[in-house]
Amino acid sequence: MGDTPGHEEITIATKKPALDPVGLVNLAVVYVVWSSTYLAIRIAVREGAGFPPFTLGLLRMLAAGILLLIWGKIRGSRLIPTRKEFLVLMGSGLLLWPIANGLVNWAEQHADSGIAALTVASAPIWTALIETILDRRAPSLRLILSLLTGFSGIVLLSMPSLLAGATADTLAILALLFASFCWSGGSVLQSRRPVGLSPRVSSGFQHMIGGAGFLLIVLLLQEPKPNPTPSAWLAWGFLVVFGSFIAFTAFVISLQRLPIRVTMTYAYVNPVGAMILGAMILQEPITLWTLGGAFFVLLGVVGVFRDRFVEHAQSASRPSTK
Repeated sequence: MGDTPGHEEITIATKKPALDPVGLVNLAVVYVVWSSTYLAIRIAVREGAGFPPFTLGLLRMLAAGILLLIWGKIRGSRLIPTRKEFLVLMGSGLLLWPIANGLVNWAEQHADSGIAALTVASAPIWTALIETILDRRAPSLRLILSLLTGFSGIVLLSMPSLLAGATADTLAILALLFASFCWSGGSVLQSRRPVGLSPRVSSGFQHMIGGAGFLLIVLLLQEPKPNPTPSAWLAWGFLVVFGSFIAFTAFVISLQRLPIRVTMTYAYVNPVGAMILGAMILQEPITLWTLGGAFFVLLGVVGVFRDRFVEHAQSASRPSTK
């Protein structure tokens, strides 16, 4: 999807056109596919589907990792990371996959796919908070208000299960929040410690490392052997091919061809898409609590990005002291 053979490790530094058609097509792929992965996970791990949650992650990671590394080999990319690169890939791979994605798999046994997507949509909020701590700078009032707004949405999403005393659902919400935090941590690690491997090879290693983490969890929890239904197998195949392979490629291409503020709108679109798909296919309820929580979560995320844009503009407008 828009690749040039032998040039996957080149960093694109040229000015991006605002609305490049190829970039927009790839971003549309990210909108649709990443909105639907929550539904696919729900189909694979719901009661009677036959996939234990961490076993699902293990099989997905191994299959996707092998495919990504084979593709990297075909494209002529460097396949062996340096020791420093491997440590970064190991840290981010473990945070992103067996911890963050694994908790999402577990939580979706108890929470609807739309609720899961909305809760995980708080990742940009966590990311902003982590970067604020790492940079040792006080957050702006805009950022504080955005964080409070986003967490207000999480409270609204959790309110029905809290009022009903449904412990499993409440634990699922907490697990999703921690998953979102770990996903943000892994993303910040990759952003601040970039590796020189191509995106597919980097992703392939993270999938394989994630698979090793999933295997350890499966053995520790002694999960039963999977006995998936046909629909669960289809969901697994969708996660491998579309969620871990195609959408990742589309995301990288959209980052290359579009301004990042446009590409990152996927964080707003995915939860809404997941809610709609969950309601259409699995008849998951959309209540006033859901709509209210969705509004405040997305408003908080938008506020965080707005804070970053204003901060960047102010920084760019300051005269250089050099």
